[in-house]
Amino acid sequence: MKHRLLKLGAATAISVTGLGTFSSLKPVAASTFKTAIKRVKISYLPGKGVKIWTSYNSGCFLGYQAKDGTEWNVVKTAVDKKGNLWYMVGDDEWIQARYTVDVDSTTTTSKKTTKKSRNKAASVKKAAAIVSKTAKKTSKTTKTTKTAKASSQVPTSAASTIVSLANQEVGKAYVWGGVGPDSFDCSGLVQYVYAKAGVNLPRTTYDQVKVGTTVSMSNLQAGDLIFWGSTTAPYHVAIYIGNNQYVDAATPDQGVVLQTLSSYYYPSIAKRVL
Repeated sequence: MKHRLLKLGAATAISVTGLGTFSSLKPVAASTFKTAIKRVKISYLPGKGVKIWTSYNSGCFLGYQAKDGTEWNVVKTAVDKKGNLWYMVGDDEWIQARYTVDVDSTTTTSKKTTKKSRNKAASVKKAAAIVSKTAKKTSKTTKTTKTAKASSQVPTSAASTIVSLANQEVGKAYVWGGVGPDSFDCSGLVQYVYAKAGVNLPRTTYDQVKVGTTVSMSNLQAGDLIFWGSTTAPYHVAIYIGNNQYVDAATPDQGVVLQTLSSYYYPSIAKRVL
């Protein structure tokens, strides 16, 4: 039985539960699937694996798993009836996105690139600290008077700018690793829009979720960032624009779209950075 899996790196044993036996599957080179849109790493339990299914909706377990710590190419994304995000990692082979983390598309083995990345990370960290400090001061000021609290639902000038800029990007293409101006991935769109408004944010969802002040979903304001997945390492981010709506770089099929919050696909955490 051949399985055209998209696993990267050295061959790794994958457990087969069918008849109580174990075997190894030889990985297929990533170049076999030219439409791969991203890479992810399985983040589950040490020594355990994530089940691989035939479909993202009412699929059947194929009898083998993606081992914790291994990396895979993703060729397609989909959301099931319950609002869970799934990744297609081979022909009729799907895994749940919540058990993965993105592999940074900018990682290379070049020492020169690594040095540049470290310098950039240091700059991003410094910028994030400044934004976080500013956001906390703003939050404290808002709580000092009833008048400020009563007007919290009225978009500030900065928030209105963010909303306007985000709406201007609706209709553009989704490309994994895209940072604009013609195509974006989810965190690339967020970084691009806020940068145009004069707010510097980190590049990835993992770093963006660390910026600003956590707010409840019932207290969202225009300009807030909303995340899906783990609250410390989310897989997706969007810009909340008010009226229960948000703008995000969704999928390669959808591109940048305006969407409405749904209980079937609800964010896990929100951050205020303005």
